[in-house]
Amino acid sequence: MNQDPRRATLGKTLMDIWANDPYFRSIAYFSMEIGVDPKIPTYAGGLGILAGDLLKSAADLNIPIVGVTLLYRKGYFKQKIDKDGVQHELPETWYPEERLHLLPNEVSITIENRTVKIRAWEYTIIGATGYRVPVYFLDTDYEANHPEDRKLSWYLYRGDLRYRLCQELVLGVGGLRMLRDLRYNNIKTFHLNEGHAAFITLELLREQGYEDYNKIREKCV
Repeated sequence: MNQDPRRATLGKTLMDIWANDPYFRSIAYFSMEIGVDPKIPTYAGGLGILAGDLLKSAADLNIPIVGVTLLYRKGYFKQKIDKDGVQHELPETWYPEERLHLLPNEVSITIENRTVKIRAWEYTIIGATGYRVPVYFLDTDYEANHPEDRKLSWYLYRGDLRYRLCQELVLGVGGLRMLRDLRYNNIKTFHLNEGHAAFITLELLREQGYEDYNKIREKCV
């Protein structure tokens, strides 16, 4: 008995919608670093490798997840050992446009009474079955921002406490606002890889009027 080609086409269309429409993504994974490719040096070690492997496994298992991290234009650092055995840390410059896709979306947050604009670069992990998991790299290094704010997406784990705090605001608050701008409005669980994205809890509270703290606790793991 031959299958009606219209039913097959409809089934494929529904599967494509389920796999690609942001509405059907129910998990958001936030991490200060995500290692998806050795040629994208936005991770330092174990935490980033674990984050990347988790998202790759999710793609293999068709888990409706989306990843959010920061874009570090100068990477973690490139190690150089001089003739005396002393380590020197050098910037690991790379070019996002060679590996990532720049999206037209832009959101903003406020840091020290300045508006900081944030854009996103997209990387797509393709799983064993062809299921796609998008990863968004947040970027402040462009002409819309103050010179100091542009540096927030330069280095991973560099700078003083203020620098790190500002980066975490970009990740937590800016990351959630970017997801909303990209139409991820049905996220049920926010997975925070360590405490770097903790500011997302305050943004979630702001969204729902600072009323139900327990509901936010239930959403964040």
